[in-house]
Amino acid sequence: RTTATIYMLTGISIGTIMVTSSNSWMLAWLGLELNSFAILPLISKTKHPRSIEAATKYFLTQSTASCLILFASTINAWQTGTWTITQMPDKLPSTLMLIALTMKMGAAPMHLWLPEVMQGTTLLTSLLISTWQKIAPMVLIFTTSNHLPSNITLIMGLLSTYLGGWGGMNQTHLRKMMAFSSIANMGWTLMTLTSEPKMSMINIMTYMLLTTPTFILLAQTSTKTLQDMTTMWTTSPTSSIMLMFLLLSMAGLPPLTGFMPKLLILNELISQNLTAISIATTMASLLSLIFYLRISYLTSLLNTPSSSTSTTKWRQNMNSLKMTQMTPTAVMSITTLPTLYL
Repeated sequence: RTTATIYMLTGISIGTIMVTSSNSWMLAWLGLELNSFAILPLISKTKHPRSIEAATKYFLTQSTASCLILFASTINAWQTGTWTITQMPDKLPSTLMLIALTMKMGAAPMHLWLPEVMQGTTLLTSLLISTWQKIAPMVLIFTTSNHLPSNITLIMGLLSTYLGGWGGMNQTHLRKMMAFSSIANMGWTLMTLTSEPKMSMINIMTYMLLTTPTFILLAQTSTKTLQDMTTMWTTSPTSSIMLMFLLLSMAGLPPLTGFMPKLLILNELISQNLTAISIATTMASLLSLIFYLRISYLTSLLNTPSSSTSTTKWRQNMNSLKMTQMTPTAVMSITTLPTLYL
């Protein structure tokens, strides 16, 4: 099983490298296909009907998005005579490409597959879906950002922030909650994609930096629901405190690291005379803040009644490799912005 996992991870890495280094739509499409097919065994490896359902949903969604990408690139090649990624002057192929790539990343309104897929697989595979799998389509969007329709991009970004916040408020499963958090963050990324794409890349990279230690902490403590969060303080107080800071950083509270990209994005929107949209985006972030604060409250400020008779995880088996990966990312997720202030 370990060898098969290594093969799958190698295929995912090769697919992403192919996309990031390609200059042709055909090679990028092949890389995206390799990326999508390689992760399917990882999603369905638990041999449970829910994981099989999640793999099927992921396959259908990614296949639809790949068909749209091939269709848009074919129209563009027919109009311009080239398969080059940076040459996409017409609005029709650029709009179709934006829809296809946002579907692959899980942004609204093509977001409904992401919570179901992440709920049906393991925490570490969910981490892979919400971070690494977004790199390839994000690079393609970044490359074609000067040709994308700005109005549609802004509308999709605003929809993602609101639907991500609203969807996450009513969840009790942490994987679904993190999926809606990913949707909301994709909305922030799309807000400045056409006006200042470098800022969007800073935002998505910061989100990956915050998400990685969060998922590893949840996996190490076997925490999957809000009810599990209430017993974390009795079993691993250090992990509980670290998770609280990570969640508040993802919410964008100063002076933590997650506040920095949101501040830069709002500043860019105001400088583009989009004050109303910046206010609406700020209001949408309050929706996400509600469920982040709820998790933080359950993690660090609440002790369950009769905790001695409840099912608790008294002994933690900490994997040294995973902890080695988690520690630097967790420290950077919390302290990068205060260091910049100094």
